[in-house]
Amino acid sequence: MQRAAQRDDRAQRGPRATRLSRALVCAAAVPAVLITAACSSDSGDAPGKAGASAKPSGGSASQQPSAKPSPTVQASVFRKLPEPCKVLPKKTLGDLVPEADTDGKKGSSDNTANRSSCSWTSLDNNGVKGSQFRWLNVSLLRFDSDTSRGSGNDQAHTYYTRQVQDAKAASGAKNTKTEALGGTGDEATAVHYDLKKKEGAFKQQTVVARVENVVITLDYNGAGLAGDKTPDAGDLTADAKKAAKEAVSAVASANGRDAEGSSPSASPSKGASKSPSPKGSASSAAPKKG
Repeated sequence: MQRAAQRDDRAQRGPRATRLSRALVCAAAVPAVLITAACSSDSGDAPGKAGASAKPSGGSASQQPSAKPSPTVQASVFRKLPEPCKVLPKKTLGDLVPEADTDGKKGSSDNTANRSSCSWTSLDNNGVKGSQFRWLNVSLLRFDSDTSRGSGNDQAHTYYTRQVQDAKAASGAKNTKTEALGGTGDEATAVHYDLKKKEGAFKQQTVVARVENVVITLDYNGAGLAGDKTPDAGDLTADAKKAAKEAVSAVASANGRDAEGSSPSASPSKGASKSPSPKGSASSAAPKKG
């Protein structure tokens, strides 16, 4: 009976002991599993993190701003001016200033490549009948292209416009008339008016012409002195127009070009430079003598 009871006791304790041992084994195994899982989790995240930090920024090189291009401006067409006292043929000088020295009087300039002038004075003395006076002056001003001031053509257009306005606003002018001229450079205007001086009544003609980056201002006046008759304004205007065309041709020829072959690019743009004209220009310096 006691043995039987011991067997029963062992039988009862056997399954419980076995279950307890298994529970302890499992309990001991749990931390190892958790540790293994945690390590596995860390090792799985590492490549992702490394990949994220190592990923290059997309198109970083292409996003860098490119260097701004240097500003450009249309090059000046005419590089030099003709000899001012030779811009008009001797025949023309003989018609306009018959008693003048055809060599003319060259204006003073410290930069003849950009500005120059020449003048002629004629006095045809008819004794007791009086005399005929003529004065002719041709001024040339050339503009170089500059990135800060604009193209030479635009600068020349601005100066051309100013010269026309100055001629129209001449002090003491009477009966002022203005007309646009065709076939004389890229643009040209003739201004003529009467001018009363103590010596007599003068007929003044001013023709302003632009050919590419050069502006020509031609002043021509005449008067009958000491009782001689006043010259016909129409004749003086016609002579001044002819002389202006010849001056334009002289500028083109000095640069190896045909005066009639103005390129479309010679027309000034709307945004013409408003920089002031160079100081001491030949045309502004020449007085309108009487």
